[in-house]
Amino acid sequence: MINTMKNFKMISGLALFLAFGFGNAQKIGVVDTDAILQKMPQYKEAEARLDAQINTWQTELQNLQSEYERKKSAFENEKVLLIGTQLTMREKEVLDLEKNVKTTVSLRFGNNGEIKKLKTNLVVPFEDQIHNAITAVAERNKVDTMLDKNRNNVLYLQKPFDYTDRVLQFLLKGTLETDNDKKQTPTKGKK
Repeated sequence: MINTMKNFKMISGLALFLAFGFGNAQKIGVVDTDAILQKMPQYKEAEARLDAQINTWQTELQNLQSEYERKKSAFENEKVLLIGTQLTMREKEVLDLEKNVKTTVSLRFGNNGEIKKLKTNLVVPFEDQIHNAITAVAERNKVDTMLDKNRNNVLYLQKPFDYTDRVLQFLLKGTLETDNDKKQTPTKGKK
C-alpha cells in the first residue's frame, strides 16, 4: 500500500512536472551515474582496494570463528575432566572468543561498521565530482533538468537527451563540447 502511494505520488509529480515543463519548454537531460562510476579508473581502483580490505577482514573473521569453534568443541569434550579454576578459565576463554567474534562482526560488518564507513568514504568524493560535472554539462548545454536513470524515474528516453557520455567525457578528459559547438565549428576553405 505504501509503495503504491509512493509510486502514485512519483508518477503524479512527474506528470505535473512534465505538463508544466512543456509549457515552459524546459530542456531535460538524463545521465547514468552507475555507468559513469564504472568507467572512472579512479573509482575502479578505490573499489578494488575496498574489496581487498573486505576480503582481508572476512579471512580474519573466518580464522577467529574457526578458533572459537575449535576451542568450544575442545571445551565441551574436556568439560567433564576439568575442575574448579580450570573449568572456569576454559569456559571464560570460550565465552571471550565468542564475544570477540560478535564484536568483530558488529564493528566491521554491522550497519554502522567499518565497511559501511569505507564505502561512504569511497563513494562521496566521486559523487561530488560527478555532481559538479553534471552541473557544468547542464549549464554548458542549457539543460534545465537532469535526471538519473538509476533512480527509476525515467519513463521514456530519447538518445539525444542522454548526457552520460558527455559527463563521463568531462570527468575523464576535462573537456566539454555542446551540440551547438559541433555545428558552429568553422571549416577552412581553399583560397
